[in-house]
Amino acid sequence: MEKKIIRTDNAPAPIGPYNQAVQFGNIMFISGQIPLDPQTGNLLQGDIKAETTLVMKNLEAILTEAGMTFAHVLKTSIFLMDMGQFAQVNEVYGSYFNNETAPARETVQVSGLPKGVNVEISMIAGK
Repeated sequence: MEKKIIRTDNAPAPIGPYNQAVQFGNIMFISGQIPLDPQTGNLLQGDIKAETTLVMKNLEAILTEAGMTFAHVLKTSIFLMDMGQFAQVNEVYGSYFNNETAPARETVQVSGLPKGVNVEISMIAGK
């Protein structure tokens, strides 16, 4: 098997030496996405629900590029600057899944994230 690089203009371009996603066989590893608007390059900050929605839309764009949906997501990692925002993030995140398709997940509070954002989410998906 060879690894396949997944790229789309509908999600933010990487800000370092990594790719949006790498597919290996039927498994895809999506790099952490932050609330960066892929069209303008502007960072969205100040409203954690809006930030999380943009992160999920960026993830969705990468899944779509690979011919997948949120139903294909096996595991997510959510990184938060403030665990006090967990309920709001979880509300937005949960609207993209149902109990039948929800992946495994961990959520952790961190001391810093790229560009000083409040939330970053990465995923592993498979088909």
